Amino acid sequence: MKLWKRSLIFALCAAVALCAAGRAFAETAHMRRIRLSTNLINKMAAQSDADALGQVIKSGKGVAIFPAVTKAGLGIGGQTGEGVVFLRRPNGGWSGPAFMGISGASIGFQIGVQSVGLVLVITNEEGLHAFTGGNSFKLGADVAIAAGPVGRDASAATDGRAKASIYSYSMSKGLFAGVSVEGSVINQNRDANKAYWGRDISAGNALKKPATDKRVAQLIQALNNLVKKAH
Repeated sequence: MKLWKRSLIFALCAAVALCAAGRAFAETAHMRRIRLSTNLINKMAAQSDADALGQVIKSGKGVAIFPAVTKAGLGIGGQTGEGVVFLRRPNGGWSGPAFMGISGASIGFQIGVQSVGLVLVITNEEGLHAFTGGNSFKLGADVAIAAGPVGRDASAATDGRAKASIYSYSMSKGLFAGVSVEGSVINQNRDANKAYWGRDISAGNALKKPATDKRVAQLIQALNNLVKKAH
């Protein structure tokens, strides 16, 4: 075989391999996010006060899970993270997922903490519309957010009198920890949504689909186990 033909065949094979590697990386990225989210929910469910979080999720409209929101800079800095969103159906099932990111200024990280796992619980229709109605929204400006209630406060927050459309819970170094995310922006991650669903799809449409795919089965089971801890 002539040298130029061999070179051409080699180049074509290399191109195919690179394309396959690119697809594998994209798939790995969104599946890694699902795996880390599953780990975070399982860790939260193992905490002594997990029943409060379970109660809020049980009575809520959905959850957004950001397994690693990372601090950038010292003191007043910024934060960024990638997450996955599911909505809770009236029958107790789930729909989704939709992939989203969080970014923006924050002064809420505790001293020495560089990364936290963050769970946002959607409590009402206003919060639901924020996640399904557009490409991005700002926490605290476009939709009300507050630190999630714990202990006895959780019952009062789920009886229809809740003022916040979103409750935030965080976990760092194995413990629940406070973190301010007000002023941060939630935005759709269309590349991850496309990688998961196999086509361009908005978050609103992705969140209409039943979360029955085996790729999210462990995460859905983790969420259900957490809900079972509710009083």
